[in-house]
Amino acid sequence: MRQKEGVPTSNGGTAHYQYLVVGAGLFGAAFAQQVRAAGKSVLVIDRRSHIGGNVYTEEIEGIQVHRYGAHIFHTNDRSVWEYVNRFAEFNRYTNAPVANYRGELYSLPFNMYTFNKLWGVVTPREAEAKIREQREAAGITEPKNLEEQAISLVGTDIYERLIKGYTEKQWGRPCSELPSFIIKRLPVRFTFDNNYFNARYQGIPVGGYTRMVERMLDGVEVRLNVDYLQHKAELDALADRVVYTGSVDAYFDDCYGPLSYRSVRFETEVLDTPNFQGNAVVNYTDRETPFTRIIEHKFFEFGTQPKTVISREYSAEWRPGMEPYYPVNDEKNSALYEQYKALADRERKTVFGGRLGEYRYYDMDAVLLSALQLAEKELGKEGEQA
Repeated sequence: MRQKEGVPTSNGGTAHYQYLVVGAGLFGAAFAQQVRAAGKSVLVIDRRSHIGGNVYTEEIEGIQVHRYGAHIFHTNDRSVWEYVNRFAEFNRYTNAPVANYRGELYSLPFNMYTFNKLWGVVTPREAEAKIREQREAAGITEPKNLEEQAISLVGTDIYERLIKGYTEKQWGRPCSELPSFIIKRLPVRFTFDNNYFNARYQGIPVGGYTRMVERMLDGVEVRLNVDYLQHKAELDALADRVVYTGSVDAYFDDCYGPLSYRSVRFETEVLDTPNFQGNAVVNYTDRETPFTRIIEHKFFEFGTQPKTVISREYSAEWRPGMEPYYPVNDEKNSALYEQYKALADRERKTVFGGRLGEYRYYDMDAVLLSALQLAEKELGKEGEQA
């Protein structure tokens, strides 16, 4: 990776590139790696002072700290797993978060430990009967929103204690106003398996995600602290094609109005203790606790350091100047995005990718797969034209 600062210009013999990639996160890094490997010239820029996007990790007290929240890599796609293992060694970390509801601790995902703590049941049949009883009492046949979907999956007790407060803090909206698909990913198991994702491949890059992205960008020119939208004309002039991973509405100057995003604020501190909470992730599911969860970063890599680093996460509605994290894919915003997508599809030089560029929730493996597919498509087009 050839890292530089500042905006490149077409003056002074600056090279012309076949691809300009806007954003040095996972999508941008994977796309740039692929086209460079195919012999194409590529420039990657990012408005932040570092590469890696939201998976950026920095070392504090010998601990790899996930600056923008916990990122646990998991996938069932062997090709994606093989791809990331070209750039990092992954440990065996398994995501097994804990839910704290007013001082009571419950297992996540919802499993037999959870059901036993709540209802005293000891067999899967008893747990299934309890959930079925609560589902039937609620009278939900076709869930129309997140609240109804959650109750139909796990009943009212679990919904009220472990889903409602956390979700409403995270999204800033009543569960009855959120789309049902958000909760469809929620794992519910009638076993004693605490593996939240239950994916075939799972882990954390040893030494952090930043090191992995650095290796992906090996040999690629990268310029940081460059705001693409402020210098769009001169940057576009440097390349034949642009791959844009920023917010799609910002690209078009919010011409139809801004899309909604959720942002996250972090309070990170170093504690003079080797163990604060005994787990990497503890979710606070009551509505009264202002933060959604506490991350203890050392446990992502089985750390034994004498100190620990924790981050409290506070969810907030995005405002200009904040980092957009999650698209709010409700009915209103989905319809608004379709208007922006129509504009994006008409762009001849620029293609859009990633969570913000496509305004959709992506897991890391899906981000990578999308980037690899775009690179293959782009390189295929060039082959056809040759």
